[in-house]
Amino acid sequence: MNDYYWFCLDHVRAYNGSWDYYAGMGPEEIEKSVRSSVVGDRPTWKLGQRSASGRQYKFANGTRFDLFPDEVKAHVEARMGQAKRKAERDAEARARRKLSAEDKALAVLDLTAPVDWDTIKLRYKTLVKQLHPDANGGDREAEERLKVVNQAYSTLKRAAIA
Repeated sequence: MNDYYWFCLDHVRAYNGSWDYYAGMGPEEIEKSVRSSVVGDRPTWKLGQRSASGRQYKFANGTRFDLFPDEVKAHVEARMGQAKRKAERDAEARARRKLSAEDKALAVLDLTAPVDWDTIKLRYKTLVKQLHPDANGGDREAEERLKVVNQAYSTLKRAAIA
């Protein structure tokens, strides 16, 4: 590793010209070698040629094998089904659960917990500008919505002070 050849430029060209990695290979073999080296000589597949689950592979002789046995696949699918059902039950329970006054106030401001006070103030100011009677030509519906927003902001303000 520590031996070096010190050549002039002409001798470098002659030395490199005599060394040919692809010597004795045909054009197809050279093309295959070049394409393989692009991906680091790792196997690749055309899009859609692998199985839908991505778990099935082939030996060099064409024999297919599954990475996981059927019992393991069935167990994993059953556990995934349980997890999905649990998530659905939890979502239903959250929907049924009564919301606290603070959660209702956040919903009026179109916010979800956890949220910091600066975000609450920013959202409140934005809604006040949108719903103010002067900005809406005295629209009664916007005025009523502004009252609800003010009440929600007061609720959150009291909760923050307490």
